[in-house]
Amino acid sequence: MVSQKIGVDSSSSSWNSIENHGFTEQSLSETLIGGQSFVWDENGAGEWEGIIAGTKLSLRLKDEYLQWRTMGPKVFSKQEVSDYLWLDSSYQEAIDSLPWRSDPILRRCIEHLPGLRILNQPLDETLFYFLLSPVKSIPQIKEIGRLVARMYGPELGGEKYGFPGWSALAEVPEEKFRELKLGYRARNVVATASFLSSRAGWIDSLSERSYLEARNEIMKLPGVGGKIADCVLLFGARKLEAFPIDTWIEKVLSLRYGLGKWNQDQKLKFAHLHFGSFAGLAQQFFFSAERLGFLNQNLGR
Repeated sequence: MVSQKIGVDSSSSSWNSIENHGFTEQSLSETLIGGQSFVWDENGAGEWEGIIAGTKLSLRLKDEYLQWRTMGPKVFSKQEVSDYLWLDSSYQEAIDSLPWRSDPILRRCIEHLPGLRILNQPLDETLFYFLLSPVKSIPQIKEIGRLVARMYGPELGGEKYGFPGWSALAEVPEEKFRELKLGYRARNVVATASFLSSRAGWIDSLSERSYLEARNEIMKLPGVGGKIADCVLLFGARKLEAFPIDTWIEKVLSLRYGLGKWNQDQKLKFAHLHFGSFAGLAQQFFFSAERLGFLNQNLGR
């Protein structure tokens, strides 16, 4: 199966505006390309372009407004954009619930990246991209995802292609994925596609389960360990207590919190107890702040 062009209007909708969004240029950038999503790019004109659920979405900050426009088979409403970017009042409630008042490390992260959020992404796409993630950088994951979309996904115009969907991926033999730079990950993608094709509604059911139930369930998939499970659930199923531990978070917990001798289970327990039901939001602040060097700067290292 190869990608097919679908009927879309080649003209974009006009720019729409949202006030009181809370983003800075840097926190918007980190939200879109800081490791939780692999479908966004900056176009060089101060605009961000992404593909969400088969629709091209553009974002920009202009004056005090966050502006968006869409191109594709549907036009996003203000509510849909707000839901995707977590722009409702529950975001500030989540920030207020984190222990930044007594935790100077977390406070530094929040002060440097005000407005950093967790995206509300399509779960099926999120699972696919994180199956590509082991031992791959963010640019590499994006490249592989785009090669697969170009070959098997719908053409959206302007050399943009949407996620093919797991049903389409189930028809692709492993060797074809290997030709698209998936390497050993091809085996896991093929096995996952086969699993999902025989279990209608399984992936959507994860959002309805508790975090621990969903985590145990998704770890039944080939290639999905604890870190990938937490990434998929945090960024695709809105399980905000999920706390993925990658190399950057290992550094934070070991160097900043002194937990270097603790094992993975102990670190997860610490994170859930200390950061609470929004541990995943704290994790994203740590990931970006450590990667950008803000903690080195603040701690004088």
